[in-house]
Amino acid sequence: MFSKIFPKIHAEGYKFLIIAVIITIILYSLSGFLGLIGLVLTIWVYYFFRDPDRVIIEDDNYLVSPADGEILKVEEVDGPKELGLENKKFNKISVFMNVFDCHVNRTPCAGKIEEILYKPGKFFNASLDKASEDNERNYFKIKDIDGNDIILVQIAGLVARRIICESNKDQELKQGDRIGMIRFGSRADIYYENYQPLVKVGQKAISGETLLAKK
Repeated sequence: MFSKIFPKIHAEGYKFLIIAVIITIILYSLSGFLGLIGLVLTIWVYYFFRDPDRVIIEDDNYLVSPADGEILKVEEVDGPKELGLENKKFNKISVFMNVFDCHVNRTPCAGKIEEILYKPGKFFNASLDKASEDNERNYFKIKDIDGNDIILVQIAGLVARRIICESNKDQELKQGDRIGMIRFGSRADIYYENYQPLVKVGQKAISGETLLAKK
């Protein structure tokens, strides 16, 4: 129960939490009302950077959600041109993370990271289609145990200003492993082949637990 009320937080969050606490103390010295606003901000910062443990299915027949949030898109598209896959068809699922969702990202499958590619960009609202091509983003090309290409893209949003990558090329991953996070509102796109989607637009997804697709 304690861990649910006070979950552990991501290492990236500590400096922001300290800043929020300092601001709260300063505001409280000026006004009790301003101090209350600062306290609410501090609580939000704490929960934004929460990093709860998740129950992973550990079944290679499924892809799990890489992010908490709302399913925005379930569609067939060309692969990312940044990885030279524009002539190959993929299914794509997009998950939008608002500023109240947990922003720690996880790998949808077990496999090996064949490539990581960072692309600087703009900061449009992450719910817009053009965010997939114009915003700051980070690509993971993962080869699953059956040799399928699984592409995970971290996309910064309107407020987000930094993508945190905590994985390396050639790293072997277990399904649901943490691979990084995005600060303050963002989106995750997953491109996959040879799986059938299990989710619908508007559905709420939980990182590492929600089953997105099945072989």
